[in-house]
Amino acid sequence: MNTPDKILESRALVRFQDCDPFNHLNNAAYLNYLVNAREDQLVKHYGINIYDVKSLGGKSWVVSSNQIAYLRPAHLMEEVVMQSQLIGYSDTETHVELRMFNHNKSHLKAVMWGKYVHIDLVQQKRTTHSEELMALFEQALHSVDEANFEQRAAFLKQFNFA
Repeated sequence: MNTPDKILESRALVRFQDCDPFNHLNNAAYLNYLVNAREDQLVKHYGINIYDVKSLGGKSWVVSSNQIAYLRPAHLMEEVVMQSQLIGYSDTETHVELRMFNHNKSHLKAVMWGKYVHIDLVQQKRTTHSEELMALFEQALHSVDEANFEQRAAFLKQFNFA
């Protein structure tokens, strides 16, 4: 098995329908852009389609919590780069960091931490990850040094140059 990528990346254009009256990406839309990017990245890099429940043995993930810091506005028709990485996991959860940058990654626009619980969709309850997923998580893990979201956001914010 090849070693999986640890930092996944994709690009998108900020669309009119996702903007506020100031032509900035609406705060709620950041979540959609970041989570949609992660879903696409999982398919492309790991072959995991979270909506293909049959191939996942009737299991998938649900969001248990999100934390987001808005650092710079994303503007209408701006190309943004989204990165994601697995920063932690357990037998029933994953913890992911997602970042949005400008087109050349010189300015961080937002950082988000999401926690996802693995559930059995038939039984509607938490379940454990398969051995295959645990092996993938072990190889894909790219943890961070900061102990909490506020520390991580402050650390990343210091790299936003004018």
